[in-house]
Amino acid sequence: MVRPYLRMALLVVAALTTVACSKSTEDSGAAASATAAGPAVVYVRTEAVEGGDARAVSLRFAGIVRASQRATLTFQLSGTLTERKVELGQTVKAGDVLARIYSPALEPARDSASARLDELTTNYQQSQREWQRASSLRERGVVSEQALEQIAARRDGLKASVATARALLAEASKMLEENTLKAPFSGRVEALLVEQDEFVAAGQPVMRISSPQGREVEVRVPVYLLDHVSLGASLPVWSVQDRSQAPVQGSVVEIAQAGAIRGELQPLLVNLPANSLNAGVPVEVGITPQTIAALTVPLLAVIRDVNATASSAFNPLSSSSSNSIPLASPSSSAIASSSTSVFLVRDGVARRTPVTVLRILGERVAISAEGLVAGDQVVYAGMTKLADGDTVIEAAHAVRTQPVEG
Repeated sequence: MVRPYLRMALLVVAALTTVACSKSTEDSGAAASATAAGPAVVYVRTEAVEGGDARAVSLRFAGIVRASQRATLTFQLSGTLTERKVELGQTVKAGDVLARIYSPALEPARDSASARLDELTTNYQQSQREWQRASSLRERGVVSEQALEQIAARRDGLKASVATARALLAEASKMLEENTLKAPFSGRVEALLVEQDEFVAAGQPVMRISSPQGREVEVRVPVYLLDHVSLGASLPVWSVQDRSQAPVQGSVVEIAQAGAIRGELQPLLVNLPANSLNAGVPVEVGITPQTIAALTVPLLAVIRDVNATASSAFNPLSSSSSNSIPLASPSSSAIASSSTSVFLVRDGVARRTPVTVLRILGERVAISAEGLVAGDQVVYAGMTKLADGDTVIEAAHAVRTQPVEG
């Protein structure tokens, strides 16, 4: 009875051994087939790199058209405004009398200087005659040499005093002339700031005049825009009152230098063509700086290197990919401090390319990288099993090209 059971047990063991050998042979054949077929293909999703092109952003700055030649007129002396010979808007010529003031000390000062000059001139002439007589007596030995020298010294001193008195008289006469205000150039009276019979202090503005020849506009711009303009450059100028008009082309005549005050706007002076815009018209001056847009990639495409320090402030994504870059913390400087890269796909092969993260722009990231250009494809999904040098296929393309069974 034992032998039939033993025979049956031997048959079962032989069957199991045959099955195991068959399984091992199949696994070895599959492995060999996989090795012969080459590296595995990874299905991923990619998106194009954007940016890197030159962009012109037009900026406009407000200003008021004004006359190129203008002046605010003042008296150098204080006094009462006794005459005002012009009215608001009146046209004047260079040298025309505009106003006069009265100061009680001007005429007496001039008369005193004139009298003093006459006195010293008379004394000098008298000393000159005395020196001539003393010189004649010295030749006959009547006057000593010392007495002659004293007379000559007195004469020379009076001569110097006469020159001083003449200068004082000229000064007093000029001061008296300053009570009359004259037009420095031909133009039009823009404003009258003092009424007749009012007291005017020295240096107080009395009126403003401007020349009809030439127009300009001054605008204030940030410091960085000074590098985008140059002397003689043409800038468009729009009238705010009538935006349907075509812009006038003005030329830059003055550019300010950057100051030491932080955030201060710098003046920029633009000259306008003749007979284009009137003084007082509000306008806008356009400046179009040329900027190079930074390269941007999807936020999910940026990965952090395995050796990155744990101090980098990242919040993990909800995706299962361990290589995906985490969401940025409020400070984007933590991203820039990490070692980051992207998978660049060219000719169906993924290559890990180092990048520097500049800032986060919504769902995209601005980066700086030498090996990337606009239009390159980078992987943003399917990076769990992706390694440098792997062959990849776009997942959507793989679905479309998969053959239908049945």
